[in-house]
Amino acid sequence: MFWDFILNWLTNDVAIDLGTANTLVYLRGQGVVVNEPSVVALETESKKVIAIGYKAKEMLGKTPEEIIAIKPMKDGVIANFEITETMLRHLILQSQQKKFLIRPRVIVAVPSGITEVEKRAVKESAEHAGARTVYLVSEPLASAIGVGLPIHEPYGNMIIDIGGGTTEIAIISLSHIVDHNSIRIGGDEMDEAIVAYLRRKHNLYIGEATAERIKIKIGSACPLEDELTMEVRGRDLITGFPVSMKISSEEIRDGLTDTVNKIVDAVKRLFEETAPELSADIADRGVVLTGGAGLLKGLDKKIQETINLPVTLVDEPLISVVMGCGKILDNLEEYEKVLLPKV
Repeated sequence: MFWDFILNWLTNDVAIDLGTANTLVYLRGQGVVVNEPSVVALETESKKVIAIGYKAKEMLGKTPEEIIAIKPMKDGVIANFEITETMLRHLILQSQQKKFLIRPRVIVAVPSGITEVEKRAVKESAEHAGARTVYLVSEPLASAIGVGLPIHEPYGNMIIDIGGGTTEIAIISLSHIVDHNSIRIGGDEMDEAIVAYLRRKHNLYIGEATAERIKIKIGSACPLEDELTMEVRGRDLITGFPVSMKISSEEIRDGLTDTVNKIVDAVKRLFEETAPELSADIADRGVVLTGGAGLLKGLDKKIQETINLPVTLVDEPLISVVMGCGKILDNLEEYEKVLLPKV
């Protein structure tokens, strides 16, 4: 017991939101110290890492044959074990200030629909990256804790967390997820939908980075009071030459319709399976929306119109998961019930 106390005092324990789009690291006692895109650039032949995070993301779609930029996470889980491990090691070391030899404890948020094999992959990646002990927590629970929902109470709290690779919808009561729906659709699929729409409608080929900028600037789920336009550059699929074209928010909304409807349908399905007592609690308290893709203009309104309940977008949706993980890290005994069983 005394030795555990000394270990915990000497190390900088960290909490990690290992996301498809971004990876965030919370340092105990410091807050969020790392927020980098989940992208790694490396040499094609030697596999030597050239850049991680923002520098690697800038290379997406622009690398020569000798270099490749990879997103090692897909749909909220590890798609490339080795690259994920390298990225985690870099980010954990980047977060450390005390240069002790003792490895930190690490909490990692994972999708609620994750399989046992995927859990083991996350745990082993974190261990190989330098963690002494690895704890896993479901993203919806971490989000709920991060935004301050009273998860310990015997009341139903509903949260929708839309990230880069997954949409997590959960009803939480007494520190547990009572009902949930996890679909592998999120911000990345929105980007892909924009790419496909412009290709189909205008014979305009753009990359994912451009699609993401379009989504952020003029993307929407509902009609806007003042519709927006944006100048988009890409390649004409017929001539093969670079072209510039003005695109409207109405067009992008049309392109996003199927993806947005899948998310809304997942919310509706969960309500159909929810006990009436919990539904009554949610009717009183409303629904909380978080996650980076939750920032799509009008998405909260679209969900609200569908379920006929108040939907509140939190103030800082991008960091709710990692802040929840951080609270768990700071109070492990209090939040022991929310941790997933060891694998």
